[in-house]
Order: sequence, then structure tokens, then C-alpha cells
Amino acid sequence: MPRSPDDLFAFLDRLGIAHTSVTHPPLFTVEQSRALRGSIPGGHTKNLFVKDKKGKVFLLVAPEDAAIELKSLHKVVGASGRFSFGSADLMRELLGVEPGSVTPFGVINDKECRVNVVLDRAMMENAILNYHPLVNTMTTSIASADLIGFLQATGHDPRIEALSAPPGAGPEGQLQSGPR
Repeated sequence: MPRSPDDLFAFLDRLGIAHTSVTHPPLFTVEQSRALRGSIPGGHTKNLFVKDKKGKVFLLVAPEDAAIELKSLHKVVGASGRFSFGSADLMRELLGVEPGSVTPFGVINDKECRVNVVLDRAMMENAILNYHPLVNTMTTSIASADLIGFLQATGHDPRIEALSAPPGAGPEGQLQSGPR
């Protein structure tokens, strides 16, 4: 059975990771998040659950306004062929979350460490980062360094890469916004 937000918060507390959360109506897209988040400080993000041609699963975590060029990103992270989005069933199985609630906190449910977490370098420059705590009716803020500590405590050693397309890149293959 997947962990609940309360389970996540207890885990963060055991790790000594400070966190604050705000409850809000369900959010499914970056646009909805922008409209309803109010004045939550820190970096706001999007999370892409993808897999490569051989079925290796990746969670790509980037700033909400990042232009992600999926057609060639597999080369940056060493994946086997182009990415496609992972199914809702696979997301539930590995991260224990529903579509619209994708979050790096979901790796708390990935006991076999099948999900490869890749964090955008530019995102990690934010002192505070914001993610759904396993449900899309809340936003939880933590320090960027604490995100690394959380991921490592779950057995996921994240990679930090430049996931965003360079400025001026064409729109082909870019994902301007999408499922969180």
C-alpha cells in the first residue's frame, strides 16, 4: 500500500528535514499551480515520469517554466533511446501516486529503486523547492539540499544535469508545461 502524506512527513521528521505544507484545491497542471499557489516562496517545479526504449524509468524534475527537449534528452541522461511518458499504472506501481501528483517524494514508495531521479541543475540553485507531498491537494516546501538527503535516504542517488533546452532552442520536441 502506498505511503500517505502523513507517512512522508513522519519520514522527513525522522531525517531531521524541515518542511512546511499548504493545503489547496487539487492541481493537475503547472498553469493551475501558478494560479492557485498564492505566495508560496521558492522554486516551483514540474515532474516528468518517463521511460526509455528498454523500459528504464526516469523521474525528471525541473523548474516549472523549463523547456524540456524530450527528443534528445535521453542522450544527456544516458537512456536507451527516446523517452515516452510512463503509464498511469506504472506510476502508481513505482511512485504510489496518481497522475497530476507526480513528485520526487514518490520515490518513498519505490522500494526496489527502479526510478532514476534526474534533477535539473538550474532548479537546484533555489534554496527552497516545492512539490506535492504524494497528493495534488497540498504543496510541501523543503530546502534543496534536503531534497538530496531525502532521495538518498530512500536509496535513490539523484543525478543533477542540465535538463532545460538552451535559450533560443526551437519549439520542436519541447515540453513547455504539462503534467506535474
